Amino acid sequence: MKQPFFYDITLRDGNQALKKPWELRDKKIIFEKLLELNVQAVEVGFPASSEMDFEACRELSLMAPNHLVVSGLARCVENDIVSAVNSIGEAKKPRIHVFLTLSPFHMKYVLNKDPKEARQTAIKAVKFAYDEIKKVNKEGEIQFSVEHFGDCGENLDFVIDTLKEIVQAGATTLNLPNTVERCRPGTFIKMVEKVRENIDDFVTISVHNHNDLGMATATTVESYFTGAVQLECALNGLGERAGNTNFYEVAVALHNSGVDVPVDLSKIYETALIVAQMSKVPIWEKAPLIGPDALAHRSGIHQDGALKTKDMEKGAYRPIHPSLIGRKDDEKMGITSQSGKTAIFEVISNAGYPITIQEAIRLQPIIKEAAEKVGELPTAKLLDIYFSETFNVKGDFKFRHLGYLDDGIFEIEFRYKNEEFKVKGEGNGPVDACINALNQSGFKVKLLHYEQNSPDTDLKGAGAVAQSEIHLEDETGNEVIGRARHESTAIANVKAIFNALNIMNKEKKNDK
Repeated sequence: MKQPFFYDITLRDGNQALKKPWELRDKKIIFEKLLELNVQAVEVGFPASSEMDFEACRELSLMAPNHLVVSGLARCVENDIVSAVNSIGEAKKPRIHVFLTLSPFHMKYVLNKDPKEARQTAIKAVKFAYDEIKKVNKEGEIQFSVEHFGDCGENLDFVIDTLKEIVQAGATTLNLPNTVERCRPGTFIKMVEKVRENIDDFVTISVHNHNDLGMATATTVESYFTGAVQLECALNGLGERAGNTNFYEVAVALHNSGVDVPVDLSKIYETALIVAQMSKVPIWEKAPLIGPDALAHRSGIHQDGALKTKDMEKGAYRPIHPSLIGRKDDEKMGITSQSGKTAIFEVISNAGYPITIQEAIRLQPIIKEAAEKVGELPTAKLLDIYFSETFNVKGDFKFRHLGYLDDGIFEIEFRYKNEEFKVKGEGNGPVDACINALNQSGFKVKLLHYEQNSPDTDLKGAGAVAQSEIHLEDETGNEVIGRARHESTAIANVKAIFNALNIMNKEKKNDK
């Protein structure tokens, strides 16, 4: 199978659909991005449409490298063809692209021509274009498009016979557009396949699909596998109405199908952002590959799978690794009422805060309740819940004061429900002393582990603090983790114990 030939139509079909078409300086920027993508052909415009477009086509054709096919559009009108030849004829590989509808509906109601007359118009125009470009540039070639080919199912034999004569007149590329998408891909592809079977092999078959029903990418990709080597696409899918076939989707779909795609895929994301900015057509958040949400996961099941495969080339819930198209952002975990513990753990960990999966499980119902009220939680709101439920846990226990009395002896003041306690505890430091004081007061807990570190800032970014992590076990063997932060290491340790006690109490209440 031949390598796909990418023929970009952003500067013509895409540009003509913009609310404010690009000026020359804008077109030059887009043209440079197309060269970076390594496309093989660029349709630079419709030279006869205006003096500005004529000059832009001329300027871009002179910028083109030797390998690039530079194409200019023309109706089957001699003045259009002469204008196209004069504007792009000095390119190393100029192509005059003439078009005419051959669909029964358009010949009757738009052209007001009978089929025989339309056929002769097309053949005559191709012959004229061939002669004109060869006078200027021996490397020049002719492309003919059957406008509204997708509507030619009922007269396909007539179209094929006409195309054979058009090839004899000088065309070496035959373009088959789905000018308005009305049918399923399979129907269109069978028509393309029939043309390929009946046209000489030296002729390149091309497709140009619009996206009116949202199937342009599928139609284009499958057309390639039936012999349509030239694929006409537009950056960001720009084009009339719902747009043209999206360049990026076709390139990546073929790549994923094992096809040797001759474009630089790593330039896709950067190009998409630039085109969106310059066209004033924002990228839809759900746009395949390039949309802000294209890497987002909100379902707990999807988040779990995505995180388990995030470092792999093949992800559980993504078609490619983001780096393939030059995206530097990772898969995004959106926290909603549908999110699971794994995503909560990941977002908080990535924010730089300590958390275990067990803690994420504890936080999940609280976060779910908050998300049910407002929708997706921003990271700042998620962290507010985390701080409140981890470093300042409200409950029946409230730590009041830690006092140092003598070597190894501390006084612990705290409240449990409505009762105030002031208890002396002895031990190897404030943690041991506090545990002993609690046990004396009838609150039986066992210290399993504790550790300390010093994060750069406190929760409000005010300065260096101590951070404690306490693992406690109650009489039933239930283990919880308590965390706290404070300027004093000793107080951070004791506050962590009381946070752990409040968590224990909440879990006991939930179990009842």
